[in-house]
Amino acid sequence: ITPHEDIYNIPNLLTFSRLLASPVIGYLVLQEQHAAALALFAAAGLTDLVDGYLARKWNLQTVVGSVIDPMADKTLMTILTVTLAVKGLLPVWLAGIILGRDIGLAISAIYFRWISLPPPKTMARYWDFSLPSAEVHPTTISKLNTALQLGLIGACMAHPFMVTMGPDWDLALQAMQYTVATTTIWSGLSYVYSKDAVKILKQPQESKDGEDPDDNNKKMI
Repeated sequence: ITPHEDIYNIPNLLTFSRLLASPVIGYLVLQEQHAAALALFAAAGLTDLVDGYLARKWNLQTVVGSVIDPMADKTLMTILTVTLAVKGLLPVWLAGIILGRDIGLAISAIYFRWISLPPPKTMARYWDFSLPSAEVHPTTISKLNTALQLGLIGACMAHPFMVTMGPDWDLALQAMQYTVATTTIWSGLSYVYSKDAVKILKQPQESKDGEDPDDNNKKMI
């Protein structure tokens, strides 16, 4: 029997709050409520720092947290990438690179979740994230890319307040855009070639004679 994790803890709730805040921030961007959008974006970024810190300090790290945390980041990034591109605050070509990478990773995540889910494979069990089946380990370049993307998104959101700086601000923003384009492509390739990015968890199995193994062996590796 696959053991269930206790997923209802403060770090995971903070992560879920970031997930829920994402469409609100996107709506504020579309409504050109730049100050409110930037403030809520900063708060969402703070939860990203706090949830990981608390999970490590209180030993509340879970498999579902390893999946939901990057999912929340990518949901926030996807919504803001689209809304900022729609408002002309982010180049369309860069938005295409960011979204293309994330769509590829999302398809891969769906695939690995399905193949790693122990039988019986049902949709109810598939969406039950308290049933761990695979762990996602972000690569080093992916972590750097996430930080740079969030920095660029914040800069794009702050652009209406920074235009008075003139050409210097525009050059700095353009440099950030090309840097993020490079790290986005690089990080996507790192998941393809890294052997440790996705780890499928081994599940308890019955012994060859049909009897259950000893209790000491009834644990996930």
